[in-house]
Amino acid sequence: MLDKWNPFKKKQEPKRTNTKKRKSEKDLATEAGEPWVSVLGMELDEGSLERGAFELDWNDLFVAKLVRAGYQGKTDNDIVDNWFQDVCRNIVMESFQKEQAMTNVENIDEHRNAYK
Repeated sequence: MLDKWNPFKKKQEPKRTNTKKRKSEKDLATEAGEPWVSVLGMELDEGSLERGAFELDWNDLFVAKLVRAGYQGKTDNDIVDNWFQDVCRNIVMESFQKEQAMTNVENIDEHRNAYK
């Protein structure tokens, strides 16, 4: 009981917690006036692994950049989806072109190839 009243006992200061929340990459990019997009996750269909979906996040500046580049849609989601489909399409086309180039090469000798 005397502990509570002891005038020489040092008072315990309340523990301070860091209440500042760290800013996300998206927030930092937005504050800097930079377009930002990121893949948050990916899901695959267990029965068919070639089928799946990506979850994207973006800021308004990224959507504005897409609109200036000519992408259209009724919503921001539609605009970003059209862009992402183009990205996927370009990946497929690059892979196809590499595959075609490899099948049209005839190895003449150690130092020469013939391209058909």
